[in-house]
Amino acid sequence: MVQIHDKSFIPYLSEAQIKEKIKVMAAGISKDYADKKPLFIAILNGAFMFASDLFKELTIDAEISFIKLASYSGTKSTGNVLTAIGLDTDINGRHVIIIEDIVDTGKTLSSFLPQLEHQSPASIKLAALLNKPEATTHPVKIDYLCFSIPNKFVVGYGLDYDGLGRNLKEIYQLDDHVLV
Repeated sequence: MVQIHDKSFIPYLSEAQIKEKIKVMAAGISKDYADKKPLFIAILNGAFMFASDLFKELTIDAEISFIKLASYSGTKSTGNVLTAIGLDTDINGRHVIIIEDIVDTGKTLSSFLPQLEHQSPASIKLAALLNKPEATTHPVKIDYLCFSIPNKFVVGYGLDYDGLGRNLKEIYQLDDHVLV
């Protein structure tokens, strides 16, 4: 168990489980894009660890860029998407793969994907570490997924609770036995 701010979290996904799923995902992407040299766009802050580990497992030529989008405050989505750092790479005619740490409501991506589509990429695919299908209010297609999880708040492996917990090597979920 770990304590972050005023909340307790219990182990959910181990470092070994995460790394194994990422290897499988990277092999699939490497096969699908063997002759394409895709551009990966990692969404900060949460996807930085996932993006790093995924990128290291790829066996193809690829580029990576970063964008910062945010819609969380504490343990709840604000419903508003904030773009803090914009994309500085031309994606016209490029095969683009978005790297996202977690897709829950889908609001962030449903706001961001149309912005990318207006820049005329050859294709756009989504690679996500986690998906919360029960929380989805704005459906988005996830092309590469490591884990579907219940609609519980999680931290670790890049995911935070009010700025803390990103450095954990595993993913922890909010302890159900403690009142939120």
